[in-house]
Amino acid sequence: MDLVVGASSGAVKSLVNKLGSLLAQEYTLIAGVRDDIQYINDELASMQAFLSKLTRGVAHDEQRQDWMKQVREVAYDIEDCIDDVGHRLGGEPRGAGGLLSLRRAWYLTATLYERRCIAADIRNLKRRAQHVSERRTRYGVENLPAGGSSLAGANGPSDRPAPPLQLIGNTEPVGMEAAISELEEWFSEGKHGTQQRFLAIVGFGGLGKTTLAMALYRKFGDEFDRRAFVLASQKFHLQTVLRNLVRQFHEQQADASQDALHEIDELGDEALKKKLSNQLKDKRYHILIDDIWSVSAWENIRDSLPKNDKGGSIAVTTRFKSVAEACRRQQGKVYELMALSEETSYKLLRQIITCVPDDPTDGAKTVLKKCGGLPLVIIVVAGLVASKMKSNTNPEVDSHLVEVNKDLSDDLGNNLTTEGVTHILNHCYNHLPADLKTCLLYLTMFPKGCCISRKRLIRRWIAEGFIAEKHGKTVEEVAEDCFNELIGRNLVRPTNNSSNGKVKSCQIHDMVLEYIVSKSSDENFITVIGGHWQTPFPSYKVRRLSVQKSGRQEKETVERMKLSHVRSLTAMGSFKALHSTLLKFQILQVLDLEGCKDLSHSYQLKKICNMHQLKYLSLRRTDIGKIPKKISRLEYLEILDIRETNVKKLPSSVENLERMVHLLTGNKSKQIALELTEEITKMTALQTLSGIEICGSSSAALQNLTNLKKLKIYKLENFNERDHELLLSAIEHLSSCSLKFLAIDDSFRGFLDSSLSSSQAPPEHLYTLELSGMLSEVPRWIKSLHNLEKLTLSLTSLTTATLQTLSSLPELFSLIFSLDATKNSSNVLKIVGKNTLESGGKIFVRDEGFKKLKLLRFAAPALPPLSFLEGAMPELQRLELRFRTIECVYGLENLSSLQQVFLTVSSQAPDDAKAKISQVKRQVSLIQKAKNSPNPNVVMDEYNELPKEL
Repeated sequence: MDLVVGASSGAVKSLVNKLGSLLAQEYTLIAGVRDDIQYINDELASMQAFLSKLTRGVAHDEQRQDWMKQVREVAYDIEDCIDDVGHRLGGEPRGAGGLLSLRRAWYLTATLYERRCIAADIRNLKRRAQHVSERRTRYGVENLPAGGSSLAGANGPSDRPAPPLQLIGNTEPVGMEAAISELEEWFSEGKHGTQQRFLAIVGFGGLGKTTLAMALYRKFGDEFDRRAFVLASQKFHLQTVLRNLVRQFHEQQADASQDALHEIDELGDEALKKKLSNQLKDKRYHILIDDIWSVSAWENIRDSLPKNDKGGSIAVTTRFKSVAEACRRQQGKVYELMALSEETSYKLLRQIITCVPDDPTDGAKTVLKKCGGLPLVIIVVAGLVASKMKSNTNPEVDSHLVEVNKDLSDDLGNNLTTEGVTHILNHCYNHLPADLKTCLLYLTMFPKGCCISRKRLIRRWIAEGFIAEKHGKTVEEVAEDCFNELIGRNLVRPTNNSSNGKVKSCQIHDMVLEYIVSKSSDENFITVIGGHWQTPFPSYKVRRLSVQKSGRQEKETVERMKLSHVRSLTAMGSFKALHSTLLKFQILQVLDLEGCKDLSHSYQLKKICNMHQLKYLSLRRTDIGKIPKKISRLEYLEILDIRETNVKKLPSSVENLERMVHLLTGNKSKQIALELTEEITKMTALQTLSGIEICGSSSAALQNLTNLKKLKIYKLENFNERDHELLLSAIEHLSSCSLKFLAIDDSFRGFLDSSLSSSQAPPEHLYTLELSGMLSEVPRWIKSLHNLEKLTLSLTSLTTATLQTLSSLPELFSLIFSLDATKNSSNVLKIVGKNTLESGGKIFVRDEGFKKLKLLRFAAPALPPLSFLEGAMPELQRLELRFRTIECVYGLENLSSLQQVFLTVSSQAPDDAKAKISQVKRQVSLIQKAKNSPNPNVVMDEYNELPKEL
């Protein structure tokens, strides 16, 4: 088996950088220690150079594998020691003068013991580094066989241009047309039924069962009163499945409340079944249960689902025919998903490698035969070939296909086994640069089926030290390149995009995740507790820990571990398994507790505030309401994420967090914002300040944040004319510095209309602008925003004239008109009505401009009539309408590139709104017939809304 160099090489590379930084510091160390550090630095630099020369296609023996593990472990231990030096000796007085001399003398005396301990540790580590180096020579580890082609892109991700902005999910999955057509009959037959109906989609891993099931879920979901999707998986837990179903159905109810969601977490099996029965009483429902592994799991779920006289449709996906047969015995339908044909396989290959000729070449035929018709394998291999073409001067695709074919085993074929898939994944993995291997392995931190935020992932990569500046790019830009490279190689699948066209979230396929979990375990890179796949109890010190379940067994396992060397900790859903061990995490740098619901006790947060080396702390979607004063102890903290919590103010001690780069706060859905204080504006390294409330003149100090790239203001309170001037001045100043993203919700205080619109120094360098509130017309300076890609405006400014003004923006990718229903008022609706009258009774979109616009969204309780003239928005791919009531939509046939129409309807929508929806669907159906194409298609969804007066 090829040697895994990703995590080992990454560990050494990160450490060499830190050692160089330590040598540059002026810490007063015991005599000789600086020489020891220099020796270690030089020795590890040599090891790193050696690791970088490792070639593929070489069978590495056990000695070489063992030596790699020793390199990795000594590198980790040295890094732990070095990280601790700054904490233990960081208070050394600097400068000159009599008083400082006395303080320095006291410091040297007080830290003598610490410095001696550090010296002893470093000398021991130097000896270990010497022994590892000698062992390499003694056993001939360096004598690698000559030859063998070097890894593609061995020096890092290729310098490819940023991928074009795109919308995900606009195209139907390749090879699923016949399956969707056949199963459409099954859905149609159940429209007027009163009995439960079952569908099992069965097939080998990687065939696309979930892709097919989700396509059906989206296509026919709007025909049901309620629908939900849950993951069962190998470690089936009935209570978890039921709780997820109850939670989803609860959110679809008109009287849904956030408080009731906490109650759901406390319910047992029988109470959950009763709750589910009440939720689906008199409702026609559709439930999709993904990845069932056993007949007993299927029977437990089936018996837990309520029966009513409206009929329920339950679809399941499974790899096992026994589960499908159990479904058939209940008069269910079984659909066996088969491998793709040669023709369809080639069509999928061409979708990824667009320069492949129309007719299959011999190289393509041979490679595709080895892929066995599995979509997963085809797209991963295609991603490898595409990456070779981008990093190689040879543009001939067939030569790269032939090269890949030579490297794949001749045993692969039509009956591709799990081992065969692993062989292909291993080949693609080994062609990754070392940096990308480390970044890919890091995805082991997230559980199966998890939707991973792009920003969350790359910020964690940076905090872990995996990413360094290169080629004149910032660490953020390099991290984006790594993410895009993994997407481009199809090892990670994009699942959602932001309205600016960038990938917002991603997932990793089950079989790829299983592969990297095994690799991470072998490398002692990440230890997973309570995950889908069992990982052995670590034989080495735990370095990174992911707790994906928090039961008694997981708690006992964590308590048995040596945790003092853990650098990164992630907990999913619950924090209970870690309560008793929190103080053992002595050098933690990344702590991600997003979504944990048992953090409300302040003593837990106070323990976290003693983790002095934290760089990344996420408490997002936890139940905290206050941050302790002791947070100032986290002097290395760079990222604090407290979004969707109840935190409204930070303690004054935050002014000491001088390294803070991203402060992410506020809860938009609950109208909660973080009060901007003078102490926050003293964190001058800030690049992101999100979710704040500005009271009165406090905005004046914003001018201190000259590094700010992203500013999101959720509320303005106690504002007078002078305060308007101060905020405008701050925004103008920040726009002349680094600001690229600006979002302002002025709470209908008049700032947008009276102040921002009249700015004499507009924010010309913005990529994203969001203005929410009273906006009778768009600012005149908006035409000067030549870099603007995403624009969100209040619906109050929606007129035909507004659209004409915006049509000239050259880079505009998405345009959103929005009005929050919670801020709706009769005055606002009068203005919307007035705008419509001034536009001739309809809001017209003319045949001018919008050359790059791909997404158009209207979101408000009441939407005015919309009319698209011939030639309008030639590149528009997606039209999204979110509403409670709607007048009508005309001219959809004039949108020549339209692929999808998203209709999201309020739970409080009246019957006439549903009739308007039918009209839109009929329009789309006529367009499909005229074009003889499945596009555009209509996707329906519902959002919960409490009853309100319009």
